[in-house]
Amino acid sequence: MNKFCYKNAVFYYSFGDCAYISGNDTTFNYALIESCSEDFYNALLERGWRRFGEVFFAPFCDYCNKCVSIRQLVDEFVFSKNNKRIMSKNKIIDVVLGIPTYSLEKLELYNKYHTIMNIKKGWEYNNINRDRYLHMFIDGKNSFGKEICYYLDGKLIGVAFVDILKTTSSMSAIYFFYDHSYSHLSLGTFSILKQLEIAKMFNIKYFYPGYWIENHHSLGYKERFRPFEYLINRPNIYEIPIWKLHTKG
Repeated sequence: MNKFCYKNAVFYYSFGDCAYISGNDTTFNYALIESCSEDFYNALLERGWRRFGEVFFAPFCDYCNKCVSIRQLVDEFVFSKNNKRIMSKNKIIDVVLGIPTYSLEKLELYNKYHTIMNIKKGWEYNNINRDRYLHMFIDGKNSFGKEICYYLDGKLIGVAFVDILKTTSSMSAIYFFYDHSYSHLSLGTFSILKQLEIAKMFNIKYFYPGYWIENHHSLGYKERFRPFEYLINRPNIYEIPIWKLHTKG
């Protein structure tokens, strides 16, 4: 692991096994940033970085560029007939947007979700405690971190975390976990659609859903929400990012 400092940020990088493509190695750049401003955060988003807790990160693998940063053009996104059906059947769900907070109910739902994902998809997982939950989802929220809670008949069935950067007209999806007992409600798709709806409400220009790998079993779904642009270079913090409209399919 190596690191260097830049203003109020500490940058470092590390190597490991790729979580998305079996047999591949990966190189990630990380940044610990104290009181990150929306402008600086937006500059990182434009250059392919993401936030999780207090850490910002981006892949910079030497021999692979399959993890692609994309962003939906919010104003141009139109709900399809299938999107509208999903939104309509989930009118029974109460959606609450607020500041990220901790509760035992959220912690238990998180652990339940990952226990099932371990069985279904082989995700490595050990139950987390309160301190770990705070570190992952509450720390680093600053002024832009938000939480979307989904309730059905008063029961919490899903939690999404997003960053809303109003001054730069950007929104970034951080994480989502839900109760698999309600999989028939297409909660993953519903959550993305609800986030795009919220983005429209706040007049957001770009919605960053995270990294996309074409035809990937876990990350390929993000291309269903169009139109979107993709980052064609991997610029450092001094270089200009180049985005291109995706036109395939």
